[in-house]
Amino acid sequence: MKKGHFESHILVLVTLGLTAFGLVMVYSATSAPAALGGGDPVFYLKREAIYAAIGVVLLILGSRMDYLALRYMAPPLMLASLALCVAVLVIGQQVNGARRWLGVGSLSFQPSELAKVSLAIWASAYLARRPAPKSLKELARPIGITTGLFSVLILLEPDLGTVITIGVVLGAILIVSGVPLRVLAGGGAIAFGLAMAAIWFEPYRRARLFSFLDPWHDAQGAGFQTLQAIIGFGSGGFFGTGIGRGVAKVNYLPEAHTDMIFATVGEELGLIGAALVLAAYCAFAYAGLRVALRCRDPFGKRLAAGLTTLICGQALINLAAVLGLAPLTGITLPFVSYGGSSLVVSLASVGVLLNIAGHAGAAKAQVPDRSRGNGRPRAAVARGGGRAGRARSNGDLRRVAGSRRGAARS
Repeated sequence: MKKGHFESHILVLVTLGLTAFGLVMVYSATSAPAALGGGDPVFYLKREAIYAAIGVVLLILGSRMDYLALRYMAPPLMLASLALCVAVLVIGQQVNGARRWLGVGSLSFQPSELAKVSLAIWASAYLARRPAPKSLKELARPIGITTGLFSVLILLEPDLGTVITIGVVLGAILIVSGVPLRVLAGGGAIAFGLAMAAIWFEPYRRARLFSFLDPWHDAQGAGFQTLQAIIGFGSGGFFGTGIGRGVAKVNYLPEAHTDMIFATVGEELGLIGAALVLAAYCAFAYAGLRVALRCRDPFGKRLAAGLTTLICGQALINLAAVLGLAPLTGITLPFVSYGGSSLVVSLASVGVLLNIAGHAGAAKAQVPDRSRGNGRPRAAVARGGGRAGRARSNGDLRRVAGSRRGAARS
């Protein structure tokens, strides 16, 4: 098997497997409540299937397009994401008190999902052609300022979970870029402090934090969702109640088809099903990080690490919240939860990962231009100013031979 194919096969199998599994679980989590309420039992399934089809098309296109073109697309993507994040605050659809979605016909799009990928591409391109920041001042300009601008806009929606995801993704890219540990620790401490301030000064976030520490204190209020998820897991036992037979999703577990869908998996498929989902994300992380380690192109290495962290970092945060190991953040479970924007962006990201995997073993890394002092890659050039691969003329060969004979006589 050629290099990169093993990782590609794992990525494709896990991605398509989780996507198909997600469609089944979305139908299971929404059909019964819809039928009892007199609605269409397949409403959410049909919408999610449309998003899945769009995402698969983007996955195929991303796997065939040369990922190096993304370096030149990074600035336009950043500007488009910034404009959309501003637009959603003005004309976005308001759902449960939050403005996070822009309507596109009968479908909707979440600009913050595009912002996550755009920032990962831009940061990877920026750090690939410059030395790693050696101080907080270097880290702040322009990475910190740019990230802070997007974070403020997304917090105004409000959406703290996406801001946390952006921080995790950028942290992975900075680690791969070789940023010193003291700079990472300083930047992480500042980010953590700002996140705690955002939680403390927003009543509903503060309530979520306290409910995480003691969900039984307000079992019918802030702690209700966490406790119902735990009850659902306990009801599933080892093998689960069977797909479609769970009861927590029917008027007990809020958001059973979105960020709490893993609780539905635990109830209906038990410990075995939950463990298999965890194993799938572990396999994805293994394959994605292998792609990053094997890639010899600085941009591709950073981007592969960032996209892998984008998928698996979200999964880790979601699973921890559902299991009661972290406060609720509203982050969906990639490929499995209902959420069109998240599914489309995640599938497109996998397409880029597959493209990097296909080129990882090729001679993509150009010779570093050390004379510039920033590690920017350039094409290998012969000393005479011509290309390294260009054949020398006969006169050139005679001069080289003559110089060697003269050196031998001396």
